[in-house]
Amino acid sequence: MNIEPNTYLVTQANQSRNRSTLDVVEAAVEGGVDVVQLREKHATARERYALAREVRAVTAAGDVPFVVNDRVDIAAAADADGVHLGDDDLPVSVARDYLGEDAIVGRSVSSVGGARRAVDAGADYLGVGAVFETSSKDVDGTIGVETVRHVAAAVDVPLVGIGGITPQNAADVVDAGADGVAVVSAITAADDPTRATRDLAAAVAEVK
Repeated sequence: MNIEPNTYLVTQANQSRNRSTLDVVEAAVEGGVDVVQLREKHATARERYALAREVRAVTAAGDVPFVVNDRVDIAAAADADGVHLGDDDLPVSVARDYLGEDAIVGRSVSSVGGARRAVDAGADYLGVGAVFETSSKDVDGTIGVETVRHVAAAVDVPLVGIGGITPQNAADVVDAGADGVAVVSAITAADDPTRATRDLAAAVAEVK
Protein backbone atom coordinates (compact mmCIF):
# COMPACT_ATOMS: atom_id res chain seq x y z
CA MET A 1 0.00 0.00 0.00
CA ASN A 2 1.47 3.33 -1.04
CA ILE A 3 1.06 6.44 1.05
CA GLU A 4 1.29 10.14 0.25
CA PRO A 5 2.15 11.56 3.67
CA ASN A 6 1.53 15.26 3.17
CA THR A 7 -0.07 15.63 6.60
CA TYR A 8 0.53 12.91 9.17
CA LEU A 9 -1.06 12.82 12.62
CA VAL A 10 0.64 11.07 15.53
CA THR A 11 -1.83 10.63 18.37
CA GLN A 12 -0.97 11.33 21.99
CA ALA A 13 -3.76 11.63 24.53
CA ASN A 14 -1.82 13.72 27.03
CA GLN A 15 -1.46 16.46 24.40
CA SER A 16 -5.12 16.57 23.41
CA ARG A 17 -6.53 19.00 26.00
CA ASN A 18 -8.87 16.44 27.56
CA ARG A 19 -10.33 15.39 24.22
CA SER A 20 -10.37 11.71 23.43
CA THR A 21 -7.91 10.36 20.90
CA LEU A 22 -10.85 9.17 18.83
CA ASP A 23 -12.33 12.69 18.77
CA VAL A 24 -8.99 14.10 17.59
CA VAL A 25 -8.68 11.46 14.87
CA GLU A 26 -12.23 12.12 13.66
CA ALA A 27 -11.49 15.85 13.48
CA ALA A 28 -8.22 15.29 11.63
CA VAL A 29 -9.86 12.95 9.12
CA GLU A 30 -12.52 15.59 8.53
CA GLY A 31 -9.71 18.10 7.97
CA GLY A 32 -8.10 15.91 5.31
CA VAL A 33 -5.21 14.26 7.15
CA ASP A 34 -3.29 11.80 4.97
CA VAL A 35 -1.96 9.31 7.56
CA VAL A 36 -2.85 8.53 11.19
CA GLN A 37 -0.36 6.89 13.54
CA LEU A 38 -1.56 5.58 16.90
CA ARG A 39 1.12 6.19 19.52
CA GLU A 40 -0.37 6.25 23.06
CA LYS A 41 2.73 4.79 24.70
CA HIS A 42 1.34 5.24 28.20
CA ALA A 43 -1.66 3.00 27.54
CA THR A 44 -1.61 -0.72 28.19
CA ALA A 45 -1.48 -3.15 25.29
CA ARG A 46 -5.14 -4.01 25.86
CA GLU A 47 -6.11 -0.32 25.86
CA ARG A 48 -4.09 0.37 22.74
CA TYR A 49 -5.67 -2.57 20.96
CA ALA A 50 -9.20 -1.42 21.82
CA LEU A 51 -8.41 2.13 20.71
CA ALA A 52 -6.72 0.89 17.55
CA ARG A 53 -9.90 -0.95 16.57
CA GLU A 54 -11.90 2.26 16.98
CA VAL A 55 -9.36 4.36 15.08
CA ARG A 56 -9.23 1.71 12.34
CA ALA A 57 -12.99 2.12 11.80
CA VAL A 58 -12.72 5.91 11.49
CA THR A 59 -9.71 5.88 9.18
CA ALA A 60 -11.16 3.12 7.00
CA ALA A 61 -14.36 5.12 6.56
CA GLY A 62 -12.26 8.11 5.53
CA ASP A 63 -9.92 6.06 3.33
CA VAL A 64 -6.94 7.23 5.39
CA PRO A 65 -3.93 4.92 5.94
CA PHE A 66 -3.57 3.87 9.58
CA VAL A 67 -0.38 2.66 11.25
CA VAL A 68 0.39 1.64 14.82
CA ASN A 69 3.48 2.89 16.58
CA ASP A 70 5.99 0.24 17.71
CA ARG A 71 3.63 -2.71 18.19
CA VAL A 72 3.55 -5.09 15.24
CA ASP A 73 1.22 -7.41 17.14
CA ILE A 74 -1.36 -4.69 17.80
CA ALA A 75 -1.14 -3.52 14.19
CA ALA A 76 -1.95 -7.03 13.02
CA ALA A 77 -4.69 -7.63 15.60
CA ALA A 78 -6.41 -4.33 14.83
CA ASP A 79 -6.17 -4.80 11.06
CA ALA A 80 -4.13 -1.62 10.69
CA ASP A 81 -2.48 -0.82 7.38
CA GLY A 82 0.92 -1.11 8.94
CA VAL A 83 3.36 -0.16 11.66
CA HIS A 84 5.86 2.58 12.42
CA LEU A 85 9.10 1.45 14.06
CA GLY A 86 11.87 3.09 16.07
CA ASP A 87 15.35 2.11 17.16
CA ASP A 88 14.14 -0.11 20.01
CA ASP A 89 11.47 -1.96 18.03
CA LEU A 90 11.53 -5.04 15.83
CA PRO A 91 13.65 -4.76 12.68
CA VAL A 92 11.89 -3.62 9.52
CA SER A 93 12.47 -7.00 7.88
CA VAL A 94 10.84 -8.87 10.77
CA ALA A 95 7.82 -6.58 10.73
CA ARG A 96 7.52 -7.12 6.99
CA ASP A 97 7.61 -10.89 7.40
CA TYR A 98 4.97 -10.70 10.13
CA LEU A 99 2.58 -8.25 8.45
CA GLY A 100 3.08 -9.20 4.82
CA GLU A 101 4.27 -7.53 1.67
CA ASP A 102 1.20 -5.29 1.35
CA ALA A 103 1.63 -3.73 4.80
CA ILE A 104 3.04 -0.26 5.32
CA VAL A 105 6.26 -0.32 7.34
CA GLY A 106 7.70 3.03 8.38
CA ARG A 107 10.88 3.78 10.28
CA SER A 108 12.08 6.69 12.41
CA VAL A 109 15.57 7.93 11.51
CA SER A 110 17.76 10.88 12.34
CA SER A 111 20.68 10.52 9.94
CA VAL A 112 21.55 9.69 6.35
CA GLY A 113 23.13 6.40 7.41
CA GLY A 114 20.06 5.38 9.39
CA ALA A 115 17.84 6.32 6.47
CA ARG A 116 19.81 4.22 4.02
CA ARG A 117 19.81 1.22 6.34
CA ALA A 118 16.05 1.50 6.86
CA VAL A 119 15.36 1.69 3.13
CA ASP A 120 17.72 -1.22 2.42
CA ALA A 121 15.77 -3.23 5.00
CA GLY A 122 12.52 -2.51 3.18
CA ALA A 123 10.98 0.54 4.87
CA ASP A 124 8.20 2.11 2.82
CA TYR A 125 8.63 5.59 4.26
CA LEU A 126 10.70 7.43 6.86
CA GLY A 127 9.96 9.77 9.73
CA VAL A 128 12.95 12.11 10.03
CA GLY A 129 13.58 14.07 13.20
CA ALA A 130 13.37 15.60 15.61
CA VAL A 131 13.66 18.55 13.23
CA PHE A 132 12.91 21.22 15.84
CA GLU A 133 12.53 21.33 19.62
CA THR A 134 9.47 19.39 20.75
CA SER A 135 7.60 18.76 23.97
CA SER A 136 5.80 15.69 22.63
CA LYS A 137 8.70 13.28 22.96
CA ASP A 138 12.01 13.02 24.80
CA VAL A 139 14.78 13.52 22.25
CA ASP A 140 18.54 13.81 22.54
CA GLY A 141 18.71 16.77 20.20
CA THR A 142 17.38 18.27 17.02
CA ILE A 143 18.63 17.62 13.52
CA GLY A 144 17.44 20.76 11.72
CA VAL A 145 16.23 21.10 8.15
CA GLU A 146 19.68 20.50 6.66
CA THR A 147 19.63 16.87 7.79
CA VAL A 148 16.19 16.53 6.23
CA ARG A 149 17.72 17.86 3.01
CA HIS A 150 20.57 15.34 3.12
CA VAL A 151 18.25 12.42 3.86
CA ALA A 152 15.89 13.42 1.05
CA ALA A 153 18.80 13.43 -1.37
CA ALA A 154 20.01 10.02 -0.18
CA VAL A 155 16.83 7.90 -0.40
CA ASP A 156 13.93 7.46 -2.78
CA VAL A 157 11.06 6.64 -0.43
CA PRO A 158 8.59 9.18 0.99
CA LEU A 159 9.71 10.95 4.12
CA VAL A 160 8.04 13.15 6.67
CA GLY A 161 9.76 15.59 8.96
CA ILE A 162 8.70 15.32 12.60
CA GLY A 163 9.43 17.22 15.79
CA GLY A 164 8.23 20.70 16.67
CA ILE A 165 6.51 21.23 13.34
CA THR A 166 3.75 23.82 12.98
CA PRO A 167 1.94 25.45 10.04
CA GLN A 168 4.47 28.28 10.40
CA ASN A 169 7.61 26.15 9.85
CA ALA A 170 6.19 23.24 7.82
CA ALA A 171 7.10 24.96 4.56
CA ASP A 172 10.79 25.00 5.53
CA VAL A 173 10.73 21.23 6.10
CA VAL A 174 9.01 20.48 2.80
CA ASP A 175 11.26 22.91 0.97
CA ALA A 176 14.21 20.88 2.31
CA GLY A 177 12.87 17.81 0.53
CA ALA A 178 10.35 16.20 2.89
CA ASP A 179 7.19 14.90 1.24
CA GLY A 180 5.15 16.00 4.22
CA VAL A 181 5.15 16.67 7.94
CA ALA A 182 4.16 14.59 10.95
CA VAL A 183 2.77 16.35 14.01
CA VAL A 184 1.40 15.67 17.45
CA SER A 185 0.48 18.86 19.30
CA ALA A 186 -0.01 21.02 16.19
CA ILE A 187 -3.26 19.08 15.68
CA THR A 188 -4.07 17.40 19.00
CA ALA A 189 -3.56 20.52 21.13
CA ALA A 190 -5.14 22.96 18.67
CA ASP A 191 -8.31 24.86 19.52
CA ASP A 192 -9.85 23.35 16.40
CA PRO A 193 -8.07 20.18 15.22
CA THR A 194 -10.00 20.12 11.95
CA ARG A 195 -8.94 23.63 11.04
CA ALA A 196 -5.41 22.95 12.26
CA THR A 197 -5.20 19.97 9.91
CA ARG A 198 -6.38 22.09 7.01
CA ASP A 199 -3.90 24.86 7.86
CA LEU A 200 -1.06 22.35 7.98
CA ALA A 201 -2.12 20.83 4.67
CA ALA A 202 -2.26 24.27 3.11
CA ALA A 203 1.26 25.07 4.32
CA VAL A 204 2.57 21.87 2.77
CA ALA A 205 0.65 22.33 -0.47
CA GLU A 206 1.94 25.86 -0.90
CA VAL A 207 5.48 24.55 -1.25
CA LYS A 208 4.70 21.35 -3.17
